[in-house]
Amino acid sequence: MDALRIVPANEASWEDVQAVFGDRGDPRRCQCQRFKMAPGESWASVGAVELGHRLRTQTECGHPRSKTTCGLVAYLDGEPVGWCAVEPRSNYPRLHLKMRVPWEGRTEDKSDDSVWAVTCFVTRTGYRRRGVSRALARAAVDFARERGARALEGYPILTHPGQEITWGEVHVGSRSIFADAGFAEVTHPTPRRFVMRVDF
Repeated sequence: MDALRIVPANEASWEDVQAVFGDRGDPRRCQCQRFKMAPGESWASVGAVELGHRLRTQTECGHPRSKTTCGLVAYLDGEPVGWCAVEPRSNYPRLHLKMRVPWEGRTEDKSDDSVWAVTCFVTRTGYRRRGVSRALARAAVDFARERGARALEGYPILTHPGQEITWGEVHVGSRSIFADAGFAEVTHPTPRRFVMRVDF
């Protein structure tokens, strides 16, 4: 995937991000807000339009001079083909309130802004199984380091060759994607889920 170009989301257009998410399915419905919704909110109660508005605000799409954004966008031959959510771990309230995977067996300070997290990958239909997520994971390491993170975490799922997995499960990334990007296993809190981390 040497032809891939990966940019911070604020350097991409909103239309490009939406092209990656597609016209239907979980990425379009979620708008990468699963871990950001307030207690009591759901995809249905908030709606895709509002969730999209939130993501557009968070990405700062179309504002290349912005100092903040919440992800990366991958391009192949000028076509937007991938998305990766990466920002301070403390920006994900549902990660703190709803998920046991990141915290089981650890005494992490959940409010530590210097620890960042990769929470989601989306590869555009027609471009899957070409290494887009792997390239995004590697780029996320550099992105977080350059933005002052002292560590970057991911919470991937274990996959096996030939195993069918729905997007709803694998949007967190596979263990091998993170391992290839230099992440090391921290914990294995469930049979299928891991905490992987790079310390800078």
